[in-house]
Amino acid sequence: MPDPPPSAAQSEAFGPWLRRQLLRADMSQADLAVRLGKTRAAVSAWITGRAEPRDEAKARIAEILGTDLASLVTRTVDVPIDRPIRWHHRPAHADGGREYGNAAAFAFDADLSVLAREATQNSLDERCDTRTPVRVHYTLQELDGAHLDAFLDALRWDELLPHYEEASRGSQKVSRSLRAALSDLSRERRLRLLRVDDYNAAGLTGPEYSDGRFAAVVRRQLDSHKVTAGRAGGSYGLGKATLWATSRFGLVLINSTLSEPHEGRTTGRVVGRLDLPWHEMDGQAFAGPAWLGEPDTEIDHQGVSRSWWADDETLGRLHLRRAGDEPGTSFLVVGAYDASGATETLQEMHDKLVRSLADDFWAAMIGGRSAGPLLEARVTTLRNGEVYLPERRVDPHAHHPALSRALQAYLDGDTVEELTAADQVVRADVPLIVTPLKDQGRPRDKGREHPAVLLLTPADDHDTRINQVICMRGNRMTITEQRPRDLPLGTPPFQAVLLAGYATGRGGEDVALAEAFLRASEPPEHDRWDRTEELTTTYQRGALTRIKEFRSAIDQTVRSLMGKREITRVGGPEALRELLKLDTGAGLGGRRTQSFPTVRNVEARIDDRGAWHVTVHLKLPDADDPWILAPVAKFDVRSGGRPTVEWELLVGSDTCRAEEGAIIVEPGVRTAVFSGVTDPASHPVRGGYARLLVDVPKARGGVA
Repeated sequence: MPDPPPSAAQSEAFGPWLRRQLLRADMSQADLAVRLGKTRAAVSAWITGRAEPRDEAKARIAEILGTDLASLVTRTVDVPIDRPIRWHHRPAHADGGREYGNAAAFAFDADLSVLAREATQNSLDERCDTRTPVRVHYTLQELDGAHLDAFLDALRWDELLPHYEEASRGSQKVSRSLRAALSDLSRERRLRLLRVDDYNAAGLTGPEYSDGRFAAVVRRQLDSHKVTAGRAGGSYGLGKATLWATSRFGLVLINSTLSEPHEGRTTGRVVGRLDLPWHEMDGQAFAGPAWLGEPDTEIDHQGVSRSWWADDETLGRLHLRRAGDEPGTSFLVVGAYDASGATETLQEMHDKLVRSLADDFWAAMIGGRSAGPLLEARVTTLRNGEVYLPERRVDPHAHHPALSRALQAYLDGDTVEELTAADQVVRADVPLIVTPLKDQGRPRDKGREHPAVLLLTPADDHDTRINQVICMRGNRMTITEQRPRDLPLGTPPFQAVLLAGYATGRGGEDVALAEAFLRASEPPEHDRWDRTEELTTTYQRGALTRIKEFRSAIDQTVRSLMGKREITRVGGPEALRELLKLDTGAGLGGRRTQSFPTVRNVEARIDDRGAWHVTVHLKLPDADDPWILAPVAKFDVRSGGRPTVEWELLVGSDTCRAEEGAIIVEPGVRTAVFSGVTDPASHPVRGGYARLLVDVPKARGGVA
């Protein structure tokens, strides 16, 4: 299927176009001058743009190059010269240096949720038309039989296999992983692909090797080339490595539709990149990286494989065909897998992608009365080109109803000053003091205050994680989840959202300063606000203290909002929180000076069997010896005493351990979390008919 006629604005300048065609045809400027009966100086003037040939000369040039005059006039396609698509493997370093894998790929876990987070954030950062959302589509596909053979043939697998076999012989981690991947492919004859398409994004624009989006993704590491750097979620240039890390073969194919022309074209810019460890083959050593493309004809890059403009048939064979000509990029992860081991089947991978997109980008998918959402996301799963699991559009209100309600109210201007009903959202400002940069401001300058926005609403009855503040900036991707400390006992379950920087939807100098400040405090994972090298080297002394004060201010604001409440719940079943309370014991709740462990928060639900599932958050004082605690669960029935019910299961965490019905917390640990499940067989009544009391006294003998 031929490309549609391009507009004049897409035409490439005559000189660069002619120079590239001569290189592709292995023809020198002197050769062309002789065949035209012109001087070499005349041809040189055309190449450098100082002059342009007359129409009769153009007609003769077209004849010599084997094309038509229209191609010289539009200059939007290259002359059809057969230059075979092939893999180019980078030769080993002359100084003997070796890399046994791409270090950037180890900055993140090869987890589908991490891939979804990083790839989608990159798409958001490259949004073109700010009036419409970026649309991302994740497509899982499993190939076997003839479909697998056809894809491997299009991939030129026979060229790659000897390199894979040699690279897999080593004892390093990457080599061992490659051996397992090759063995599984040979035995099962099955391959999984994951394609990530984005639309209304910039695409991989720019030259092949110089600065630009294309080179930043395909040729370089640690290059974060963002179209909107101030609002960007990423800043380290590491996120793209998750694509290769999620491939068992370290192999990703790319097809990009460009928002601005390159070489006079915008559609079908294709390249493949492979990351292998150092290896030798047939007496030659290779550094590891390889690229699938057309042999470059530039003198400085002769023989290197560069991107090419693929036709529709080639795109189909490589599973890279895009829907329409809207700008954006398609990444095809070859041999996609979830290294966490938590997902194995297509259904599990499909569900994890949906859940991950909802958890990290629910806020970006919500729009208000005056502006639409920033993002739309969907997931589809295929087998051999046929739909296996139907397309599922990610709905933030279905996955996070209370949080979505909170942000929706803010965007629509429907927040209140005090909660009086379960469907309301209260708003408060939280001050963030932005420390001056080291080369700006006076010493001891306090800095600039930025009012971040805190939104709080009662939790939904189906929320499994409650009493947390979801913090975000920029394009409203979740950065960190903060559980407020020292909430008063009896605090009704809630959900809260903290908007800082550009996430507030405001403009102004304080917004830009806060955005840059918080961005500098994030590690490569962009999952917390804390000490980083960029924060301490860029900002004046006290920057980390301002971050800690900000986190404390968030907690204080939540406590203030929950301290003035009178919430009336309407409709729906009686909430589990009405059945749950804390029995802190005589000695645990009545002292100002904490000398015993205290319960900070309890999360609970009842399963289909009637068993209570509780997660208990403890605050502990300093102690020289371990704390040995004996959690007790009781039913507060309507008559008689409070019968104790048995624990079916007690489970510790990374802050404590469970042994023989006791929870043991090591000295120096100030907060701990454990979980328990009650035994329905020991319940005197059904779990939903009585309130559950949780008591966490010391075990007999006190402190160990």
